[in-house]
Amino acid sequence: MSSRRTASLITLGCARNEVDSEELAARLEAAGWQLGDDDPDVVVVNTCGFIDSAKKDSIDTLLAAADSGAKVVAAGCMAERYGNELAEALPEASAVISFDDYAEIGGRLDDVLAGKPLKPHTPRDRRTLLPISPVERGTHQAHIPGHGDLPDGLAPASGPRVLRKRLDESPVASLKLASGCDRRCTFCAIPAFRGAYVSRNPDELLAEADWLAHRGVRELVLVSENSTSYGKDLGDLRALEKLLPQLAAVEGIDRVRVSYLQPAELRPGLIEVITGTAGVADYFDLSFQHASGGVLRRMRRFGDPERFLGLLETVRQRAPEAGVRSNFIVGFPGETEEEFGELVGFLERARLDVIGVFGYSDEDGTEAATLPGKLDQEVIDERVRVLTELAEELSAQRAEERIGTEVDVLIDDDLGDGGYEGRAAHQGPEVDGSVTVQGIGLVRGQIVRAVVVDAEGVDLIARIKAGP
Repeated sequence: MSSRRTASLITLGCARNEVDSEELAARLEAAGWQLGDDDPDVVVVNTCGFIDSAKKDSIDTLLAAADSGAKVVAAGCMAERYGNELAEALPEASAVISFDDYAEIGGRLDDVLAGKPLKPHTPRDRRTLLPISPVERGTHQAHIPGHGDLPDGLAPASGPRVLRKRLDESPVASLKLASGCDRRCTFCAIPAFRGAYVSRNPDELLAEADWLAHRGVRELVLVSENSTSYGKDLGDLRALEKLLPQLAAVEGIDRVRVSYLQPAELRPGLIEVITGTAGVADYFDLSFQHASGGVLRRMRRFGDPERFLGLLETVRQRAPEAGVRSNFIVGFPGETEEEFGELVGFLERARLDVIGVFGYSDEDGTEAATLPGKLDQEVIDERVRVLTELAEELSAQRAEERIGTEVDVLIDDDLGDGGYEGRAAHQGPEVDGSVTVQGIGLVRGQIVRAVVVDAEGVDLIARIKAGP
Protein backbone atom coordinates (compact mmCIF):
# COMPACT_ATOMS: atom_id res chain seq x y z
CA MET A 1 0.00 0.00 0.00
CA SER A 2 1.24 3.50 -0.86
CA SER A 3 2.35 5.58 2.10
CA ARG A 4 0.30 8.44 0.66
CA ARG A 5 -3.31 7.83 1.55
CA THR A 6 -5.91 10.53 0.98
CA ALA A 7 -9.44 10.85 2.27
CA SER A 8 -12.25 13.29 1.64
CA LEU A 9 -14.93 14.10 4.22
CA ILE A 10 -18.48 15.05 3.25
CA THR A 11 -20.68 16.24 6.10
CA LEU A 12 -24.48 16.20 6.04
CA GLY A 13 -26.99 17.22 8.68
CA CYS A 14 -26.58 19.36 11.75
CA ALA A 15 -23.75 21.24 13.45
CA ARG A 16 -23.15 18.28 15.74
CA ASN A 17 -22.18 16.23 12.70
CA GLU A 18 -19.80 19.01 11.64
CA VAL A 19 -17.98 18.69 14.96
CA ASP A 20 -17.84 14.90 14.54
CA SER A 21 -16.27 15.37 11.10
CA GLU A 22 -13.57 17.56 12.60
CA GLU A 23 -12.88 14.79 15.11
CA LEU A 24 -12.62 12.27 12.28
CA ALA A 25 -10.27 14.62 10.43
CA ALA A 26 -7.98 14.89 13.46
CA ARG A 27 -7.92 11.14 13.94
CA LEU A 28 -7.21 10.50 10.25
CA GLU A 29 -4.27 12.90 10.18
CA ALA A 30 -2.94 11.37 13.39
CA ALA A 31 -3.06 7.99 11.64
CA GLY A 32 -1.07 9.27 8.66
CA TRP A 33 -3.90 10.03 6.26
CA GLN A 34 -3.98 13.22 4.22
CA LEU A 35 -7.23 15.13 3.73
CA GLY A 36 -8.13 16.41 0.31
CA ASP A 37 -11.03 16.54 -2.13
CA ASP A 38 -8.93 16.05 -5.30
CA ASP A 39 -9.00 12.41 -6.38
CA PRO A 40 -9.13 10.91 -2.85
CA ASP A 41 -8.59 7.22 -2.20
CA VAL A 42 -11.58 7.09 0.15
CA VAL A 43 -14.62 9.32 0.59
CA VAL A 44 -16.19 9.29 4.07
CA VAL A 45 -19.78 10.51 4.10
CA ASN A 46 -20.94 11.63 7.54
CA THR A 47 -24.64 10.92 7.04
CA CYS A 48 -27.80 12.26 8.64
CA GLY A 49 -30.68 9.94 9.52
CA PHE A 50 -33.10 12.29 11.26
CA ILE A 51 -36.01 12.51 8.80
CA ASP A 52 -36.90 10.97 5.43
CA SER A 53 -35.54 13.86 3.36
CA ALA A 54 -32.21 13.69 5.23
CA LYS A 55 -31.98 9.94 4.65
CA LYS A 56 -32.61 10.42 0.93
CA ASP A 57 -29.94 13.11 0.77
CA SER A 58 -27.52 10.76 2.52
CA ILE A 59 -28.19 7.93 0.07
CA ASP A 60 -27.89 10.25 -2.94
CA THR A 61 -24.58 11.60 -1.62
CA LEU A 62 -23.18 8.11 -1.04
CA LEU A 63 -24.16 7.04 -4.56
CA ALA A 64 -22.65 10.18 -6.10
CA ALA A 65 -19.42 9.60 -4.18
CA ALA A 66 -19.31 6.01 -5.41
CA ASP A 67 -19.60 7.26 -9.01
CA SER A 68 -16.35 9.17 -8.51
CA GLY A 69 -14.37 5.93 -8.49
CA ALA A 70 -13.17 6.31 -4.91
CA LYS A 71 -13.98 3.82 -2.20
CA VAL A 72 -16.91 5.09 -0.13
CA VAL A 73 -17.48 4.73 3.61
CA ALA A 74 -20.78 5.58 5.28
CA ALA A 75 -20.43 7.07 8.78
CA GLY A 76 -22.64 9.21 10.97
CA CYS A 77 -26.20 8.91 12.19
CA MET A 78 -27.76 6.98 9.33
CA ALA A 79 -24.88 4.51 9.32
CA GLU A 80 -25.16 4.12 13.10
CA ARG A 81 -28.92 3.78 13.01
CA TYR A 82 -29.23 1.15 10.26
CA GLY A 83 -25.82 -0.58 10.11
CA ASN A 84 -25.98 -3.90 8.29
CA GLU A 85 -29.36 -3.01 6.80
CA LEU A 86 -27.75 -0.02 5.04
CA ALA A 87 -24.79 -2.15 3.96
CA GLU A 88 -27.10 -4.69 2.32
CA ALA A 89 -29.16 -2.02 0.60
CA LEU A 90 -26.11 -0.07 -0.60
CA PRO A 91 -23.44 -2.41 -1.99
CA GLU A 92 -21.82 0.64 -3.62
CA ALA A 93 -20.42 1.56 -0.19
CA SER A 94 -17.18 -0.20 0.70
CA ALA A 95 -18.03 -0.03 4.41
CA VAL A 96 -20.68 1.14 6.87
CA ILE A 97 -19.12 2.10 10.19
CA SER A 98 -20.46 2.79 13.67
CA PHE A 99 -19.66 5.55 16.15
CA ASP A 100 -17.61 2.88 17.92
CA ASP A 101 -15.28 2.78 14.89
CA TYR A 102 -14.34 6.47 15.14
CA ALA A 103 -11.50 5.90 17.59
CA GLU A 104 -9.82 3.61 15.02
CA ILE A 105 -10.94 5.41 11.86
CA GLY A 106 -7.44 5.41 10.36
CA GLY A 107 -7.18 1.64 10.64
CA ARG A 108 -10.70 1.17 9.31
CA LEU A 109 -9.86 3.15 6.17
CA ASP A 110 -6.58 1.23 5.82
CA ASP A 111 -8.64 -1.97 5.69
CA VAL A 112 -11.04 -0.44 3.15
CA LEU A 113 -8.14 0.65 0.94
CA ALA A 114 -6.58 -2.82 1.18
CA GLY A 115 -9.86 -4.41 0.13
CA LYS A 116 -10.47 -6.11 3.46
CA PRO A 117 -14.18 -6.48 4.13
CA LEU A 118 -15.50 -4.74 7.25
CA LYS A 119 -18.39 -6.53 8.86
CA PRO A 120 -21.21 -4.02 9.27
CA HIS A 121 -22.47 -3.57 12.80
CA THR A 122 -25.85 -4.59 14.07
CA PRO A 123 -27.36 -1.41 15.53
CA ARG A 124 -28.12 -1.67 19.19
CA ASP A 125 -30.79 0.27 20.98
CA ARG A 126 -28.65 2.74 22.89
CA ARG A 127 -31.67 3.75 24.94
CA THR A 128 -30.90 0.74 27.10
CA LEU A 129 -27.87 2.67 28.36
CA LEU A 130 -30.08 5.11 30.26
CA PRO A 131 -29.44 6.54 32.68
CA ILE A 132 -25.68 6.97 32.81
CA SER A 133 -24.54 7.84 36.31
CA PRO A 134 -21.25 9.66 36.99
CA VAL A 135 -19.77 6.29 37.98
CA GLU A 136 -21.02 4.53 34.84
CA ARG A 137 -19.56 7.29 32.65
CA GLY A 138 -16.07 5.97 33.35
CA THR A 139 -16.93 2.43 32.24
CA HIS A 140 -19.22 3.29 29.32
CA GLN A 141 -17.90 1.37 26.31
CA ALA A 142 -19.69 2.96 23.36
CA HIS A 143 -17.68 5.68 21.65
CA ILE A 144 -19.31 9.07 21.91
CA PRO A 145 -18.25 11.43 19.11
CA GLY A 146 -16.64 14.59 20.44
CA HIS A 147 -15.29 12.94 23.58
CA GLY A 148 -11.78 11.83 24.30
CA ASP A 149 -8.30 13.01 23.45
CA LEU A 150 -5.52 12.34 21.01
CA PRO A 151 -3.11 9.62 22.14
CA ASP A 152 0.21 10.59 23.71
CA GLY A 153 2.79 11.54 21.12
CA LEU A 154 0.23 12.63 18.51
CA ALA A 155 -0.43 16.11 19.90
CA PRO A 156 1.94 18.84 21.05
CA ALA A 157 2.66 18.97 24.76
CA SER A 158 2.74 22.78 24.55
CA GLY A 159 -1.00 23.20 24.07
CA PRO A 160 -4.38 21.56 24.65
CA ARG A 161 -4.53 18.19 22.95
CA VAL A 162 -7.85 18.87 21.27
CA LEU A 163 -9.49 16.13 19.27
CA ARG A 164 -10.50 18.09 16.18
CA LYS A 165 -9.10 19.67 13.05
CA ARG A 166 -10.71 22.77 11.59
CA LEU A 167 -12.12 22.11 8.14
CA ASP A 168 -12.89 25.72 7.19
CA GLU A 169 -11.71 29.25 7.98
CA SER A 170 -15.00 30.62 9.33
CA PRO A 171 -14.76 32.83 12.43
CA VAL A 172 -17.67 30.79 13.81
CA ALA A 173 -17.30 27.26 15.18
CA SER A 174 -19.57 24.83 16.95
CA LEU A 175 -18.56 23.49 20.35
CA LYS A 176 -20.29 20.27 21.37
CA LEU A 177 -21.52 20.34 24.96
CA ALA A 178 -22.76 16.77 25.09
CA SER A 179 -23.92 13.76 23.10
CA GLY A 180 -27.19 11.88 23.28
CA CYS A 181 -30.56 12.68 24.81
CA ASP A 182 -32.53 11.45 27.81
CA ARG A 183 -35.91 12.79 26.71
CA ARG A 184 -38.59 10.50 25.30
CA CYS A 185 -40.33 12.58 22.65
CA THR A 186 -42.61 10.19 20.79
CA PHE A 187 -41.61 11.42 17.33
CA CYS A 188 -37.83 11.27 17.78
CA ALA A 189 -35.46 8.35 17.23
CA ILE A 190 -32.27 10.15 18.28
CA PRO A 191 -31.94 8.48 21.73
CA ALA A 192 -32.05 5.08 20.03
CA PHE A 193 -28.84 5.67 18.07
CA ARG A 194 -27.13 8.57 19.87
CA GLY A 195 -27.67 7.06 23.31
CA ALA A 196 -27.84 8.61 26.77
CA TYR A 197 -27.13 12.26 27.46
CA VAL A 198 -23.45 12.53 28.36
CA SER A 199 -22.01 15.95 29.20
CA ARG A 200 -18.44 16.87 28.40
CA ASN A 201 -16.21 18.04 31.21
CA PRO A 202 -16.13 21.85 31.59
CA ASP A 203 -12.33 21.93 31.60
CA GLU A 204 -12.27 20.02 28.31
CA LEU A 205 -14.72 22.52 26.79
CA LEU A 206 -12.70 25.51 27.97
CA ALA A 207 -9.49 24.01 26.54
CA GLU A 208 -11.19 23.43 23.21
CA ALA A 209 -12.58 26.98 23.22
CA ASP A 210 -9.07 28.34 23.76
CA TRP A 211 -7.74 26.09 20.97
CA LEU A 212 -10.43 27.40 18.60
CA ALA A 213 -9.73 31.02 19.56
CA HIS A 214 -6.08 30.53 18.58
CA ARG A 215 -7.27 29.39 15.15
CA GLY A 216 -9.27 32.49 14.32
CA VAL A 217 -12.64 31.60 15.84
CA ARG A 218 -14.49 34.57 17.29
CA GLU A 219 -17.90 33.04 17.94
CA LEU A 220 -18.67 29.74 19.65
CA VAL A 221 -22.01 28.03 19.00
CA LEU A 222 -22.78 25.56 21.79
CA VAL A 223 -24.55 22.51 20.41
CA SER A 224 -26.02 19.28 21.73
CA GLU A 225 -29.31 17.43 21.43
CA ASN A 226 -30.54 19.45 24.43
CA SER A 227 -28.26 22.15 25.82
CA THR A 228 -30.46 22.87 28.85
CA SER A 229 -29.63 19.38 30.16
CA TYR A 230 -25.91 20.11 30.26
CA GLY A 231 -24.35 19.05 33.55
CA LYS A 232 -27.19 17.01 35.01
CA ASP A 233 -25.20 13.78 34.60
CA LEU A 234 -22.22 15.55 36.20
CA GLY A 235 -24.32 16.22 39.29
CA ASP A 236 -24.67 19.96 38.61
CA LEU A 237 -27.97 21.24 37.22
CA ARG A 238 -26.51 24.76 37.00
CA ALA A 239 -23.38 23.78 35.08
CA LEU A 240 -24.35 25.74 31.97
CA GLU A 241 -24.91 28.91 33.99
CA LYS A 242 -21.37 28.54 35.36
CA LEU A 243 -19.82 27.59 32.01
CA LEU A 244 -21.16 30.45 29.88
CA PRO A 245 -19.29 33.30 31.63
CA GLN A 246 -16.10 31.22 31.56
CA LEU A 247 -16.40 30.63 27.81
CA ALA A 248 -17.17 34.30 27.18
CA ALA A 249 -14.00 35.20 29.09
CA VAL A 250 -11.73 33.08 26.85
CA GLU A 251 -9.26 35.44 25.19
CA GLY A 252 -10.13 35.94 21.53
CA ILE A 253 -13.74 34.81 21.84
CA ASP A 254 -16.12 37.72 21.23
CA ARG A 255 -19.47 35.94 21.24
CA VAL A 256 -20.92 32.74 22.68
CA ARG A 257 -24.25 31.46 21.40
CA VAL A 258 -26.32 28.65 22.93
CA SER A 259 -28.52 26.51 20.68
CA TYR A 260 -31.04 23.70 21.22
CA LEU A 261 -32.77 24.97 24.35
CA GLN A 262 -35.65 22.94 25.76
CA PRO A 263 -38.49 25.32 26.83
CA ALA A 264 -39.58 23.10 29.71
CA GLU A 265 -36.03 23.18 31.13
CA LEU A 266 -35.23 26.86 30.52
CA ARG A 267 -34.60 27.99 34.09
CA PRO A 268 -34.92 31.64 35.17
CA GLY A 269 -31.27 31.58 36.24
CA LEU A 270 -30.18 30.44 32.79
CA ILE A 271 -32.21 33.21 31.14
CA GLU A 272 -30.51 35.70 33.45
CA VAL A 273 -27.03 34.43 32.54
CA ILE A 274 -27.71 34.42 28.80
CA THR A 275 -29.19 37.92 28.80
CA GLY A 276 -26.91 39.37 31.46
CA THR A 277 -23.44 38.14 30.53
CA ALA A 278 -21.28 40.28 28.27
CA GLY A 279 -20.16 38.24 25.30
CA VAL A 280 -23.11 35.83 25.44
CA ALA A 281 -25.61 36.44 22.64
CA ASP A 282 -29.19 37.32 23.49
CA TYR A 283 -30.34 34.37 21.44
CA PHE A 284 -32.90 31.68 22.20
CA ASP A 285 -33.15 28.64 19.95
CA LEU A 286 -36.25 27.16 21.58
CA SER A 287 -37.48 23.68 20.71
CA PHE A 288 -41.25 24.34 20.87
CA GLN A 289 -42.26 21.72 18.22
CA HIS A 290 -45.95 22.72 18.60
CA ALA A 291 -48.10 25.00 20.75
CA SER A 292 -51.27 23.02 21.39
CA GLY A 293 -51.21 21.40 24.82
CA GLY A 294 -52.98 18.31 23.48
CA VAL A 295 -50.49 17.74 20.68
CA LEU A 296 -47.55 18.40 23.00
CA ARG A 297 -48.81 15.81 25.47
CA ARG A 298 -49.04 13.22 22.67
CA MET A 299 -45.46 14.18 21.81
CA ARG A 300 -44.50 13.60 25.48
CA ARG A 301 -43.58 17.25 25.78
CA PHE A 302 -44.85 20.07 27.96
CA GLY A 303 -46.40 23.47 27.38
CA ASP A 304 -49.22 25.40 25.79
CA PRO A 305 -49.61 28.80 24.08
CA GLU A 306 -49.89 30.84 27.27
CA ARG A 307 -46.89 29.21 28.94
CA PHE A 308 -44.78 29.69 25.84
CA LEU A 309 -45.87 33.32 25.45
CA GLY A 310 -45.07 33.89 29.12
CA LEU A 311 -41.59 32.47 28.56
CA LEU A 312 -41.05 34.79 25.60
CA GLU A 313 -42.24 37.75 27.66
CA THR A 314 -39.72 36.89 30.38
CA VAL A 315 -36.92 36.76 27.81
CA ARG A 316 -37.90 40.06 26.20
CA GLN A 317 -38.27 41.86 29.50
CA ARG A 318 -34.57 41.22 30.04
CA ALA A 319 -33.47 41.55 26.40
CA PRO A 320 -36.03 43.34 24.19
CA GLU A 321 -34.08 42.66 20.98
CA ALA A 322 -33.29 39.02 21.72
CA GLY A 323 -33.35 36.67 18.76
CA VAL A 324 -35.80 33.77 19.05
CA ARG A 325 -36.19 30.88 16.62
CA SER A 326 -38.02 27.56 16.72
CA ASN A 327 -39.18 24.59 14.65
CA PHE A 328 -42.68 23.14 14.49
CA ILE A 329 -44.08 19.78 13.40
CA VAL A 330 -47.38 19.94 11.51
CA GLY A 331 -49.78 17.03 11.07
CA PHE A 332 -48.80 15.02 14.14
CA PRO A 333 -51.13 12.03 14.69
CA GLY A 334 -54.48 13.23 15.97
CA GLU A 335 -53.83 16.92 15.25
CA THR A 336 -57.28 18.50 14.88
CA GLU A 337 -58.20 21.68 13.03
CA GLU A 338 -58.61 23.34 16.42
CA GLU A 339 -55.14 22.25 17.57
CA PHE A 340 -53.62 23.43 14.31
CA GLY A 341 -55.45 26.72 14.87
CA GLU A 342 -53.83 27.00 18.31
CA LEU A 343 -50.42 26.76 16.66
CA VAL A 344 -51.36 29.41 14.10
CA GLY A 345 -52.62 31.72 16.84
CA PHE A 346 -49.48 31.24 18.89
CA LEU A 347 -47.21 32.13 15.99
CA GLU A 348 -49.21 35.24 15.22
CA ARG A 349 -48.54 36.45 18.78
CA ALA A 350 -45.02 35.12 19.39
CA ARG A 351 -42.97 37.44 17.12
CA LEU A 352 -40.33 34.81 16.35
CA ASP A 353 -37.38 35.75 14.15
CA VAL A 354 -37.21 32.43 12.32
CA ILE A 355 -39.82 29.67 12.08
CA GLY A 356 -39.04 26.22 10.69
CA VAL A 357 -41.98 24.09 9.54
CA PHE A 358 -41.86 20.33 9.03
CA GLY A 359 -44.59 17.91 8.04
CA TYR A 360 -44.93 14.88 10.29
CA SER A 361 -43.74 11.52 8.99
CA ASP A 362 -43.40 8.19 10.80
CA GLU A 363 -39.90 7.40 12.05
CA ASP A 364 -38.79 3.80 12.54
CA GLY A 365 -38.95 2.64 16.13
CA THR A 366 -40.72 5.69 17.55
CA GLU A 367 -43.86 5.64 19.65
CA ALA A 368 -45.54 8.16 17.37
CA ALA A 369 -45.40 5.68 14.49
CA THR A 370 -47.81 3.46 16.45
CA LEU A 371 -50.24 6.20 17.46
CA PRO A 372 -53.80 6.26 16.08
CA GLY A 373 -55.27 9.23 14.24
CA LYS A 374 -52.79 9.43 11.34
CA LEU A 375 -53.66 12.31 9.02
CA ASP A 376 -53.90 11.95 5.25
CA GLN A 377 -50.77 13.19 3.49
CA GLU A 378 -52.86 15.73 1.59
CA VAL A 379 -53.97 17.28 4.88
CA ILE A 380 -50.41 17.41 6.21
CA ASP A 381 -49.14 18.98 2.99
CA GLU A 382 -51.84 21.65 3.06
CA ARG A 383 -51.13 22.54 6.69
CA VAL A 384 -47.42 22.74 5.93
CA ARG A 385 -48.18 25.10 3.05
CA VAL A 386 -50.42 27.32 5.17
CA LEU A 387 -48.00 27.50 8.08
CA THR A 388 -44.95 28.01 5.87
CA GLU A 389 -46.56 30.99 4.14
CA LEU A 390 -47.53 32.44 7.51
CA ALA A 391 -44.04 31.82 8.89
CA GLU A 392 -42.41 33.66 5.99
CA GLU A 393 -44.74 36.62 6.45
CA LEU A 394 -44.26 36.78 10.22
CA SER A 395 -40.47 36.42 10.00
CA ALA A 396 -40.32 39.22 7.43
CA GLN A 397 -42.41 41.44 9.71
CA ARG A 398 -40.07 40.73 12.63
CA ALA A 399 -37.06 41.64 10.47
CA GLU A 400 -38.74 44.91 9.47
CA GLU A 401 -39.22 45.71 13.16
CA ARG A 402 -35.44 45.76 13.46
CA ILE A 403 -35.02 48.60 10.96
CA GLY A 404 -33.49 51.54 12.80
CA THR A 405 -31.94 49.40 15.53
CA GLU A 406 -28.22 48.96 16.10
CA VAL A 407 -26.64 45.53 15.71
CA ASP A 408 -23.17 44.08 16.30
CA VAL A 409 -22.26 42.15 13.16
CA LEU A 410 -19.55 39.49 12.98
CA ILE A 411 -18.15 39.77 9.45
CA ASP A 412 -17.78 36.46 7.64
CA ASP A 413 -17.45 37.23 3.94
CA ASP A 414 -16.46 40.00 1.52
CA LEU A 415 -19.21 40.31 -1.11
CA GLY A 416 -17.34 42.92 -3.14
CA ASP A 417 -18.44 46.43 -4.14
CA GLY A 418 -18.33 47.59 -0.52
CA GLY A 419 -20.63 44.87 0.79
CA TYR A 420 -19.83 42.40 3.56
CA GLU A 421 -21.90 39.50 4.90
CA GLY A 422 -22.11 38.77 8.58
CA ARG A 423 -24.47 37.87 11.39
CA ALA A 424 -25.87 39.83 14.27
CA ALA A 425 -26.32 38.47 17.77
CA HIS A 426 -29.92 37.45 17.01
CA GLN A 427 -28.88 35.34 13.98
CA GLY A 428 -27.49 31.85 14.28
CA PRO A 429 -25.13 30.67 11.51
CA GLU A 430 -26.62 29.02 8.42
CA VAL A 431 -30.23 28.99 9.63
CA ASP A 432 -31.34 32.50 10.63
CA GLY A 433 -30.52 34.82 7.77
CA SER A 434 -27.69 37.34 7.62
CA VAL A 435 -26.77 41.02 7.62
CA THR A 436 -25.26 42.72 4.59
CA VAL A 437 -23.07 45.54 5.87
CA GLN A 438 -22.10 48.45 3.66
CA GLY A 439 -18.59 49.60 4.53
CA ILE A 440 -14.95 49.78 3.49
CA GLY A 441 -11.95 47.73 4.56
CA LEU A 442 -13.77 45.26 6.80
CA VAL A 443 -12.18 41.87 7.45
CA ARG A 444 -13.42 38.41 8.32
CA GLY A 445 -13.72 37.92 12.08
CA GLN A 446 -14.23 41.63 12.81
CA ILE A 447 -17.28 42.73 14.80
CA VAL A 448 -18.73 46.07 13.71
CA ARG A 449 -21.52 48.22 15.06
CA ALA A 450 -24.09 48.98 12.36
CA VAL A 451 -27.54 50.49 11.94
CA VAL A 452 -30.22 48.42 10.19
CA VAL A 453 -31.59 50.37 7.21
CA ASP A 454 -33.64 47.75 5.36
CA ALA A 455 -34.84 44.14 5.40
CA GLU A 456 -35.32 41.49 2.73
CA GLY A 457 -37.22 38.57 4.20
CA VAL A 458 -35.23 37.52 7.28
CA ASP A 459 -32.06 39.18 5.97
CA LEU A 460 -31.04 42.68 7.02
CA ILE A 461 -29.12 45.48 5.33
CA ALA A 462 -27.08 47.77 7.59
CA ARG A 463 -24.58 50.61 7.46
CA ILE A 464 -21.59 51.09 9.71
CA LYS A 465 -22.54 53.38 12.58
CA ALA A 466 -20.87 56.76 12.29
CA GLY A 467 -19.20 58.44 15.24
CA PRO A 468 -18.36 57.06 18.68
